[in-house]
Amino acid sequence: MRHKILAILLAMFFLIGIAGCSSYYMVKDPSSGNIYYTDKIEKEKGGAVMFTDAKTETNVTIQNSEVKKISKKEYKSALEAKEAPETK
Repeated sequence: MRHKILAILLAMFFLIGIAGCSSYYMVKDPSSGNIYYTDKIEKEKGGAVMFTDAKTETNVTIQNSEVKKISKKEYKSALEAKEAPETK
């Protein structure tokens, strides 16, 4: 019985630890000036980066990019600002 409880607690601790260790990135394409936000970046051969843009949910590949790690707060506020409806 103790082993089951210990295993359950250890699994919960592991899952909470994984969820709390997310990284967030701002990716800038210097050639177009576009800025993207993502939580996962894959590096490709030749120096390109591939990721899913959090706002449009589209896959993006950029050959030359500027990648900056940002806080969760910056990430959330950037997405909220982009999702806000325009007022006229």
